[in-house]
Amino acid sequence: MASIVVTGGGMAGLTSAMLLAEDGHEVTVLERDPSPIPSPTEAWESWTRRGVAQFRMVHFFQPRFRMEAERALPRVVTALEGAGALRLNFVEGAPTELTGGARPGDDDFAVVTSRRPVAESVVAGCAAATPGVTIRRGVAVAGLTTGAEAVPGIPHVTGVRTEEGEEIGADLVVDATGRRSPLSDWLAAAGGRRPDEEMEDSGFIYYGRHFRSADGSFPPILGPLLQNYGSISVLTLPADNGTWGVAIIASSGDTAVRAVRDIDAWTKVVSSLPFAAHWLDGEPLDDRVQIMTKIEDRHRRFVVDGRPVVTGALAVADAWACTNPSLGRGITLGLLHALTLRDVLRKTEVDDPAGLVLGFHEATMATVEPWYRATVAFDRHRLADIEGEITGEPYRPDDPTWEIGQALQFAAGSDPDCFRAFLSIAGVLQLPADAVAQPGVFEKVVEVGEQWRQAPLLGPSRKELLEMLSA
Repeated sequence: MASIVVTGGGMAGLTSAMLLAEDGHEVTVLERDPSPIPSPTEAWESWTRRGVAQFRMVHFFQPRFRMEAERALPRVVTALEGAGALRLNFVEGAPTELTGGARPGDDDFAVVTSRRPVAESVVAGCAAATPGVTIRRGVAVAGLTTGAEAVPGIPHVTGVRTEEGEEIGADLVVDATGRRSPLSDWLAAAGGRRPDEEMEDSGFIYYGRHFRSADGSFPPILGPLLQNYGSISVLTLPADNGTWGVAIIASSGDTAVRAVRDIDAWTKVVSSLPFAAHWLDGEPLDDRVQIMTKIEDRHRRFVVDGRPVVTGALAVADAWACTNPSLGRGITLGLLHALTLRDVLRKTEVDDPAGLVLGFHEATMATVEPWYRATVAFDRHRLADIEGEITGEPYRPDDPTWEIGQALQFAAGSDPDCFRAFLSIAGVLQLPADAVAQPGVFEKVVEVGEQWRQAPLLGPSRKELLEMLSA
């Protein structure tokens, strides 16, 4: 069993720590935020996390998160529900005309979801109570310590150095510091090469608010949680304790839409969207529109030309790769990556440093890399689609995956097989190619969904949107 330091005490770091400790490893989590963990009931009002840009933005936990957590960390799911997290099944709540009736496997579509501060306070409490996990808050890591090289010419990490000058040794350092991870800088300072990195601005901006009902219910779900209305999209996300979040998503380059920073303009736009307007029927929990911008798509490769750039250190979740969060996959993929790390450590011990890095890289490519690529591809298409709406030139890419995806979503509104295939992709249960390849699904997508471009726009046109905002 190994001594492991996890840098970063967010959702990915905490779930990684619990999974590794339950396998017998001694895990120390170092979190730079000194704030004590509030109770779930206090978390929304009192907790700020300056290092987590999306902490108070709308959040959602996909079915795959619930599924994997129930298998590996069932007490976390129990604690979330005990704190008021919502358990919801999209198939059970949909009309029979759409679902075709209950089917085996429909339980997979259940979610357990909440606002991010509430969920993180619950997970932090579970982690603190896990034998083998030590959480040190208010400890900022300044860099890495290194020792004898396991592979000639490649730094081998033996621990971390804090900003206070303390050196904490470890058999393995796991970086879970998120999308702003300084690991590349730490490696360079240690005399190593930086990982190969792909990075670009995702091109999206979010304008979100939260609401609460008087009776603990949430608004009826009348369509997909992510709905596209021409040059804007809207997220309507149920959460815990009768709360929910609503966010307008736009191109960060669309200056005209920036008017929705104003609450009245934001409310006017959401009110004009027929399947989202009723989500305003609650008590607002924000006194202003929450804004999230400068969102990067970033991917780091720690094995280059078959050689690791470092041994003794691994990156998980957003510290490895991060995307625009509109599809709500981030925390789910973070848990999948943590499970991947646990499984690799069951096969390869830390006394084989190069084998561990290479094995984790291969497993990452097989488990979470395809989801990263699918998410970025969707985002690039959607951004180009928005640009087409702005310029008045319909987006018609050569890539058939966009056409198939849009046709599938259209067909999901009337065909039970397409409905479940769409939910499987949205819920991170099946990759798009696998979902469409299910028997009969592709044929129905072609037959039922081919008219998706002729579907009426169920919301304001671009011209109407601009007139609304200018008024």
